[in-house]
Amino acid sequence: MSVAGTLAGPLAAALRRHFGFTSFRCGQEQVAGALSRGRDVLAVMPTGAGKSLCYQLPALVRDGLAVVVSPLIALMQDQVQRLQANGIAADTVNSNRPREENVAAWRAAARGELDLLYMSPERLTDTRMLEALARLKLALLVVDEAHCVSQWGHDFRPEYLALACLKERFHDVPIGAFTATADGATRAEIARVLL
Repeated sequence: MSVAGTLAGPLAAALRRHFGFTSFRCGQEQVAGALSRGRDVLAVMPTGAGKSLCYQLPALVRDGLAVVVSPLIALMQDQVQRLQANGIAADTVNSNRPREENVAAWRAAARGELDLLYMSPERLTDTRMLEALARLKLALLVVDEAHCVSQWGHDFRPEYLALACLKERFHDVPIGAFTATADGATRAEIARVLL
């Protein structure tokens, strides 16, 4: 890992405390810093560059709940397990879990006991879920695999288009859009729809 300067401040402290790293990879500090300051971010970073840390760290230093949208249940579950192993309050609401577990995760989020809550785009954009989230203090909204929003992208998913409602409904909450691959047309579409 390379570092751009000395590690100081809340992001660096969270990086050391929760993940055991003493430096950031290229680009991580800038992206995480922008989100932690409340700015919207579109980050195109190659696989293995540490995209998830770029939103997990701001989720730990900002006040409120970070909601992470992912199209892949296995990816959500893997990230939640890793976060929990690092002592981070994270959970997921998804269709592969029993209803009781989803209800328990939601109640923990509603009580302010979670830092991160992972959901599918279908679950997040459900009208009842959006209304429930509007009653919570949100730290940030994250759209992982953001290229799925673009009809120019190779993994277009129509349900990702419904995420366009997030900026209008939660205009004061920073949005982070993350992907490993996006050409110019795809980046423009992601920014138009999400940011």
